Amino acid sequence: MDEPGEIGRRVQRMRVERGLTQKQLAQPSYTAAYVSTLESGKVRPSETALRFLAGRLGTSYEELATGRPAHLATELRLALTDAQRTLATGAADEAAVRYRGLLAEAEELGLVPEQAQARLGLGECALEAGELPAAIGHFEEAERLLADEPLPRRARPLRGRAVAHLLAGELRYACYLLESAIDELGASGLADPDALVLLHAAVIGPYMDMGAHARAAHSAELALALAPQVSDPALVAGMHRQVARTFLAEGRMADADVSLAKAQAIYGHLQLRTDLAHCHWMRGYVLAQNGELGSAERELRTARDMLSARRAGLFTAQVEVELADVLRRLGRHEEAAGLLAALLELGNSHGAVHAGGAHRLLGLMAEERGETESAEEHYVQALALLERSGATGDLADLCRLLGDLLRRAGRVEAAMDAYRTGLGHRAAPGTTTLGPAPSAGFRPARVSGSRWDADRAE
Repeated sequence: MDEPGEIGRRVQRMRVERGLTQKQLAQPSYTAAYVSTLESGKVRPSETALRFLAGRLGTSYEELATGRPAHLATELRLALTDAQRTLATGAADEAAVRYRGLLAEAEELGLVPEQAQARLGLGECALEAGELPAAIGHFEEAERLLADEPLPRRARPLRGRAVAHLLAGELRYACYLLESAIDELGASGLADPDALVLLHAAVIGPYMDMGAHARAAHSAELALALAPQVSDPALVAGMHRQVARTFLAEGRMADADVSLAKAQAIYGHLQLRTDLAHCHWMRGYVLAQNGELGSAERELRTARDMLSARRAGLFTAQVEVELADVLRRLGRHEEAAGLLAALLELGNSHGAVHAGGAHRLLGLMAEERGETESAEEHYVQALALLERSGATGDLADLCRLLGDLLRRAGRVEAAMDAYRTGLGHRAAPGTTTLGPAPSAGFRPARVSGSRWDADRAE
C-alpha cells in the first residue's frame, strides 16, 4: 500500500473524474469529513475502508491502494501459471526463460508474492538441470520474500533448498532443514497435507543415504497416503486457465484470480510427481532388501518412468543405480552395466552417493567376472566419492568389500587397512540423523519382519 498522501490524492482525482462529492462518495458507511481527512493525507485508510471506496469509485482495491491497474497483476499471475504448467509438464528450459522475464516484470511492478513465485520456479528449473548453486540462490531468495508468510507457504522453496543441498552431498544439512520444518508444522498446528507430502517425500533421500531406513519407510508411506488423488489434473488445470482468460477479457479480475488459484494448486500437485516417484523408489528399495526382486524392479521402473517424464535426468539416473542392483541380482549383468553408465556420464560433481553406488556395483560385477584389478579400481573410486558425502554406512560396507578383495589377493596388510577404515566409519557418531525423529500428524503401521526392524531404535 502506498503512503497516505498518495492514496488520498488518488481518491480525490478519481472522485472528481466521476463527478462525486465527498458526501456522495462516503455514504452510507462513512462521513464526508472522513473522506476529506483521507484525501488530505492525514489518515492511513484501513483495507476495509479502501475496499468500500474502491467499490463506490468503480475500481479495484489494488489500484486504489497502489496505483497499479488490477489487470496488470492478474495478467502477471496468469503468465506465472502458464510457466508453472510448462515446468509441470517437463519443459524446464522453456519454463526458465519465461520465469526470468516474469521475475523482471514482477520486480518492476513491486509485486512481492509474484517475485517469490518466479524465484521458486527458477529454482525448480535449476534443480532439474543440476545447477545446484543457482537453485540454492533462487530458493533462498524465495524464502526471504516469503519470510512473513506461514510455513506451508514457504514449504516449496525450503524443500527445494534441502534437495539441492542433498544432491550436493550435504546430507546432514538437508536432513536438518526438512526435519526442522516437519517439526515446526506439527508444533504450530499447520499440518497442511500438501506441505507434509513435499517435506516427507524430500526427506526420504537423506534418510536412505544416511542409513535411517525405518524413518525413510515411514516418510514414504505417509507421503503416499496424503498424496492427492486427481484423475486428470492437467485437463482440469487447463480448464481453469482458460476460464481465467475469459474472466480477464471481461474485466472480472477477482473471478480470474480465483480460477488462477485453482489452476496453480493443480499444477503444484502435478509437480508432486517427482516427490511421489521418490516414494516408489523407496518401496522398490525395501522390496529388494526383502528379496522380492520382481516387485522391486516394477516399483523402480515406475519411479524411473515418472522421473523421466519430468525430464529430471539427475534423479532418473540415480534411480537407475538401484534398478541396476536389482538387475545384477537377477543375473542380467549387461543390462545393469548399461544403466550405470547413465549416471557416471553426469560426472562426479552431483549425486556423490549414487555415483559411488554405481562404482560399487560395477566393482561387484567385475569381481564376479574374475577381473580383480577392475573391481579394485571401481571400489577405490567409490570410496573417494563417498568419503566427501558423509554416507558412513555405505562407506563401511564398501571398505568391507575392498578388504575382502585385497585379502583374497593375498594383500593382507592392505586388507587390514581397509577393514580399519570401515570400522572407523561404522563407529562414527550420528551416522543416521541429527536428533529425534520428526513429529507427524499420523503414523502408518510399520512393516515387520523386514530389514527396517534391524535399524537402530528410533
